[in-house]
Amino acid sequence: MGLDLDFVRSQFPALSDGFVYFDNAGGSAVLRTVADRVYDYLTTTSVQTGASYIHSQRAVSRLAQARSQFARLVGAQRPEEIIIGPSTTALCQNLARAMMGRLQAGDEIVVTAFDHESNIGPWRWLEQFGVNLKVWDINRDTLEVDLETLDALMTSRTRIVAVTHTSNILGTINPIAAIAKRVHAHGADIVVDAVAYAPHRLVDVIDLDVDYYIFSFYKVYGPHLAMMYGKYEKLLELDGLYHYFYGKDQLPQKLEPGNPNYELAWGAAATVDYFDALGGGTGDRAALAAAFDDIAAHEAVIGERLLSYLRDRNDVRIIGRRDSARDRRVPTISFKVDGRDSAEITKAVDGAGIGIRFGDFHSRGLVETIGAAPGSGVVRVSMVHYNTVEEVDRLIARLENVL
Repeated sequence: MGLDLDFVRSQFPALSDGFVYFDNAGGSAVLRTVADRVYDYLTTTSVQTGASYIHSQRAVSRLAQARSQFARLVGAQRPEEIIIGPSTTALCQNLARAMMGRLQAGDEIVVTAFDHESNIGPWRWLEQFGVNLKVWDINRDTLEVDLETLDALMTSRTRIVAVTHTSNILGTINPIAAIAKRVHAHGADIVVDAVAYAPHRLVDVIDLDVDYYIFSFYKVYGPHLAMMYGKYEKLLELDGLYHYFYGKDQLPQKLEPGNPNYELAWGAAATVDYFDALGGGTGDRAALAAAFDDIAAHEAVIGERLLSYLRDRNDVRIIGRRDSARDRRVPTISFKVDGRDSAEITKAVDGAGIGIRFGDFHSRGLVETIGAAPGSGVVRVSMVHYNTVEEVDRLIARLENVL
């Protein structure tokens, strides 16, 4: 059927001002329905849960509905497997704290040198308790992950491997199912940062066989809120983070200290309804799959439009894959221009009403590893499904003048 761009763009009020939003990996535009639901919650249901009166019971019901929607979005088997928190970084930090009871001095955790710091720093924090960290590096020639390198890092003491599903610099989709299989063969758990993947492709945590999977809704057309999926039996083993009287089996409450943000959870659930509508409105996983299939097809087109232009320039180095294969990358495209400062280029594009970005995007290790840190890091153009070919052409026209 294909993506109905007129419908898509009508759902995002921010797009009506004529500005070109190409900084979506930093934060996407928000759906009108998300904002409407947040407003509705705050004006009709802004009470504490757990009481017997009707407004409190409605708050309980809405939070439960939101959690069920999140579970359906990622393919979780039960809503208790969804932990809600303020951000991916905070949820990774909470997970690291909650794992302390399962870790001993000499245990090993594998982190990467090519991911956002959200899924690296929290595990480094455990070094003070005698946990040893090993660093999985990227292949510096191909800028792809090497699974044999990971195999060589893991031992009988490996407890956790922390990795990203998609790089917020490279746009590369990592083979998470294959990585998970290797991690599990060593008796370890895999923790996946999916912030740069979830806006672009349908998540299936069962098919991926991940133990923990985390992303933020403000990158997925929603508010500043995040969710973590965890296998039920794994969550039961974690230390509680809330008051002492919350038992080990009291999920998800024991891992949501201070309670989740109710109004943002209710609002974020509207993102699932939106994907349903894109996929035919049947309210099942088939609709979600259809929606993300159309999203992937459209994103491949707009990604290729920009990549084709960049490939034809002798003074531009594309950072990562040079093709737009939908199974291998999303349209998050970074590049360096020979002899030019990335900040200078980005700021010159700003003047045309186009928002792109420069820097390391909290993936500092990767940018330093590939030698792209000098000159204000990389230029990043991060597109999503509501962007158009015409907008890409506007950017290309501006780059022609700037470069």
